[in-house]
Amino acid sequence: MPSTLTETTDPWCLRDGESAALLREHPWRRFAVLGDSVAEGLCEPVDGYPDVQWADRIAAELRAVRPELAYLNLGLRGLRAHEVRAAQLAPALAFRPDLALVVCGGNDAFGRGYDADAVDVELTAMIEALQAAGADVITVGMFDVSLSPAVPDRHRAGLGERMRRLSARTGALAERLGTLHVRLTDHPLTADASMYSSDGRHGSARSDAVAAAETVRRLGAHLAGRQPE
Repeated sequence: MPSTLTETTDPWCLRDGESAALLREHPWRRFAVLGDSVAEGLCEPVDGYPDVQWADRIAAELRAVRPELAYLNLGLRGLRAHEVRAAQLAPALAFRPDLALVVCGGNDAFGRGYDADAVDVELTAMIEALQAAGADVITVGMFDVSLSPAVPDRHRAGLGERMRRLSARTGALAERLGTLHVRLTDHPLTADASMYSSDGRHGSARSDAVAAAETVRRLGAHLAGRQPE
């Protein structure tokens, strides 16, 4: 049977007033997004969930507190990590962000020739450059798309191993470099069919809503940690 959930009744999405409380008086004024199709936003529509992409959702929640927030999304589908750095880092730095989301490596991990060390080098270069320019950086371990029903069984194990390795390596980088890391790979919904699009590569509008909720909660935890006791 199809799900009867909507975003307002989904227990994994933001509750009414939650984002405003978490992001109250947040300091960010310039938000940049770098990455591949996940950053660009290619989620498949789901009844009951607004057709608003993940990064756009984050920007909207930040703007609800600071309407003057400037937002630049450079994400572009199909790019591998080295292509994201080559095409997007310079314009991102020129934008002078104080908050940046970097999400890539998935296209690298889709291939059997995935070079985890090479992806780490690209992510490190982008994160360190953005931090040196004064930005807080968000990194992400994405939902494990190998669990999508649209992924052929013969590819599932290998793809799952690579996607989880990418997530683990990105998490280790985040810990070393001090990013605001959002780990979705082991989220309770990661094996839920409603989280994935029919193409076997991307998420659904529900996954973007859940990812936005987890991102806002991570930003809120960061802000709470800054507040004096």
